[in-house]
Amino acid sequence: MSPPENRSQIWLAISEFYLDTELQDRDYEWIFSVFKASDLSLKELKRIDLYEVFPTLQANLLTVAGEWAGFDEKWLGEVCTSNWKKRNSIIFRWRVWWWSRLHYWMRKGHWKRMEEMFGGL
Repeated sequence: MSPPENRSQIWLAISEFYLDTELQDRDYEWIFSVFKASDLSLKELKRIDLYEVFPTLQANLLTVAGEWAGFDEKWLGEVCTSNWKKRNSIIFRWRVWWWSRLHYWMRKGHWKRMEEMFGGL
């Protein structure tokens, strides 16, 4: 079983939240355009972040010199697909939920910005 076709662009957009750089307005506008084109709710997009992107990319925000130029799309697709396949495992979900509780503050501002942009429609 494979993830839905539009997932790769969503993963790429969400991965911007994990770069060791300050996002600019144009970055948020691009991310928002990808999210809107997906026709998914903000709640579902946050779920994709939590269970498919966060488990792999959170470590980038914890390193002294994290990736800042962008993640390799092929690699990102592979690791996010692997996480997508585990998304229904109760052990995987619990572990991810627990780590997210500790580190959500690192991406909270990005999701707040997305909430504002979605709310402005």
